[in-house]
Amino acid sequence: MPLNVKTLNFEGPFDLLLHLIKKNEMDIYDIKIYDITTQYLDYLYDLKEMDLDITSEFIVIAATLIEIKSKMLLPKEKKEAEEVEEIDPRKELVEKLLEYKKFKFVSQFLKEREVGLMFSKKPEIIPDPEHNFKEIFKDITLIELLTIYNELMDRFRNKMNTENIMEKLIPLDAFKIEDKMIALREILFLNDKLSFKNITKDYSSKIEVVVTFLAMLEMIKIREIKVTQYENFNEIYLERIIKNEES
Repeated sequence: MPLNVKTLNFEGPFDLLLHLIKKNEMDIYDIKIYDITTQYLDYLYDLKEMDLDITSEFIVIAATLIEIKSKMLLPKEKKEAEEVEEIDPRKELVEKLLEYKKFKFVSQFLKEREVGLMFSKKPEIIPDPEHNFKEIFKDITLIELLTIYNELMDRFRNKMNTENIMEKLIPLDAFKIEDKMIALREILFLNDKLSFKNITKDYSSKIEVVVTFLAMLEMIKIREIKVTQYENFNEIYLERIIKNEES
C-alpha cells in the first residue's frame, strides 16, 4: 500500500510508526511488520532524497524493524520434547509504542490545559474511552499538575541546546513506567512523605523525569499514593496510601 508522507513532520520514530499503523488501519497488537517496514524505509529514503537530516533514533528503529522482519521470516523450530511458548518478535516494539502513546497523551493533555489557563478559558474536556481521568486526578488539582509540568520544563529547558547533543540521543524506552513505579514504591516505603522535586533532583534526563511523572499518575490512578500541596505553586508531595486508610 503506497503512502506519501513527504510533507509530514514527526517528533520521532515512534510517532512515525503510530502514524503508519493508524493510516493502514492496523491493530497495534498485530502489526503487519512487512508493510510497516517497507513504508518506514520509504519515508527515510524520501528524507534522504530531499537532503534532510535523519537522526540516529530513526536509524535505530529502522534496524529494529528489519531485525523483527527477518526473525518472522525464519522457519519455526518444532519442540517435541517440551511445549515452549513462542515469543512474538514484535512484542517489545509494541510495548514501546504503547508506552510512547501514554507519554504523548499526557504531554498533550497538560499542554491543552496550560493553554486554557493562559487565555482564561475553561479547558476543553478531552474524551478518552480507555482512561477514566476523573478517577486518575481525583486527589490532584489542575494547578498542581501544571506546577509539576512547568517545573520539569523549566529545569531542563537550558539543557536542550546545540551544545548538549547527548540529551537528544537518549531513547524514550531507556526508562520504563513500570520500573519507575517500583522505584517510587521503594522510596516511599522508606519515607512517609517526599516531594516530587526531591525525588527527581539528581535526574539528568528530561525523559526520565517525565516517565517518573507518568509513573506517579499511574500510582494515583490505582490509589497507591496521594498527592498534596499546601499552597498553590508550592512543593508537591507524594505520600504512600496505607491500606487501612481507604477503609
